[in-house]
Amino acid sequence: MKKTIAVSLIGTQLDFNGKRGDRWAKWRPNVSLCSQDNLIIDHLHLLHDNHSSRLANNIAVDIESISPETALTLHDINFIDPWDFEEVYAKLFDWCQKQSFNTEKNDYLFHITTGTHVVQICSYLLTESQHFPGRLIQTSPDNSKQNKSIGRTQVIDLDLSKYDQLATRFDIEHQTGKEFLKGGIKTKNHAFNALISQIEKVAIRSQEPILLTGPTGAGKSQLATRIYQLKKKRSMLKGELISVNCATLRGENAMAALFGHTKGAFTSAVQSRDGFLLCANNGVLFLDEIAELGLEEQAMLLHAIENKTFHPVGSDKSVQSNFQLIAGTNKDLKQEIAKGRFRDDLLARINLWTYSLPPLKARKEDIPANVDFEIDLFTQKTGQRVQFNKEAKQALLAFSTSPEACWSGNFRDLSSAITRLCTLADSSRITTADVLEEIQRLKNDWHLPVSQTAHNALVQHLSTQQIAQLDVFDANQLNFVLSICAQHKTMASAGRALFDVSRTLKVQANDSSRLQKYLKKFNLTWAEIFKS
Repeated sequence: MKKTIAVSLIGTQLDFNGKRGDRWAKWRPNVSLCSQDNLIIDHLHLLHDNHSSRLANNIAVDIESISPETALTLHDINFIDPWDFEEVYAKLFDWCQKQSFNTEKNDYLFHITTGTHVVQICSYLLTESQHFPGRLIQTSPDNSKQNKSIGRTQVIDLDLSKYDQLATRFDIEHQTGKEFLKGGIKTKNHAFNALISQIEKVAIRSQEPILLTGPTGAGKSQLATRIYQLKKKRSMLKGELISVNCATLRGENAMAALFGHTKGAFTSAVQSRDGFLLCANNGVLFLDEIAELGLEEQAMLLHAIENKTFHPVGSDKSVQSNFQLIAGTNKDLKQEIAKGRFRDDLLARINLWTYSLPPLKARKEDIPANVDFEIDLFTQKTGQRVQFNKEAKQALLAFSTSPEACWSGNFRDLSSAITRLCTLADSSRITTADVLEEIQRLKNDWHLPVSQTAHNALVQHLSTQQIAQLDVFDANQLNFVLSICAQHKTMASAGRALFDVSRTLKVQANDSSRLQKYLKKFNLTWAEIFKS
């Protein structure tokens, strides 16, 4: 069996026994620790300062008389100020470092009943960090026992995974944090939910920069705001959220807006001004479209992130700002580096936690929940409760989740569509006619030049970037060919429909081969078309 090794401190008040013989009727923590019937202390390390040496020796004698099987070692540790956290922790830490712990042969207990509250906190921290590889134990009086001096003990295991209730509470808190970051929307997309789950952990546990990427309208600004609000709810921040669209920062004013300026720093600087970085002190600075910053501003931003200091324009004195950066962009920053428009060292610094928010069309299963969210949001803003007819909602969802809906503006398009539907609805009911009108409006809005638009057939098989690289002629022709293919079960049947005249002039029609060669020009195959 393992031996039980305990560490404790002399309690100058609680352990004091006096000179009277009735000391055995008094509860004394360290004597009580060694008096338990169901707990044998094989070795007790008793810590004391040089002012309590006599008391420590007296306690040692009493423990030997009631528990002769307990070996006892006295250790002289002097706390100049037992309420000085730094001193107490350092001396207890050094004491632990000098010990040879053998957890295979021994169980270790740290007795936390005696000593100042600072000593107890330090004992907890050393045990929780496993610098003391054991558990905590506490003793207390027990008036129910005939011999009140024995008292009772309680062992505290800091392995929180063993406490079902605590684990459940942590799970609930984690889930609550995720739901908060999602705005309460019951999303079903597994990849998005996994992404939000990790962001919730990072938001709570890290102060390092976070980089949010994704197309315009994917929700980067909203997520940055919710990250800030979540940290604020957990009392992790004292400062404000400062949101800046870097695309609005141009020329010489960009530097002054970000880092502030002194009076007279330039012609229009009639008075000094704090920049965005200083305003975000002890808070969050959200720089949306960070790729739009100039290289000089990027260099100063990198210095400010790493050192939390910077120089306002026109000043030779540095100022401090302890901000957390959240950056957003819809551009590929590695491509921007290759083009010489973004600093690779800045990307390396802000790339620790990078999350790419997917476009709305990649989260079609989440569209119904987001429609409900936008309806509720309209009610909150206007106080007007609007609802869909059953058929109208089915029509909207059928279109919204179809290949026909490209959602080029992502959630902004969806939010605008719901706002229009709610505003134009008569008698607070959205009808099928309202939905059909809105669908046509969306189609018109998405009708960009062919090289940029996602034609009904093209969008199913090519990315937006691939479509943008097509000539107008090729885009229209390929869109037509793919739409014909979608109407046929075999390549031969589709070829006959496409080459209905020219095939009659050939000795051997070879419709399948002609179609196959045409699709190959665009790196497409018949199998891929029907797979998608």
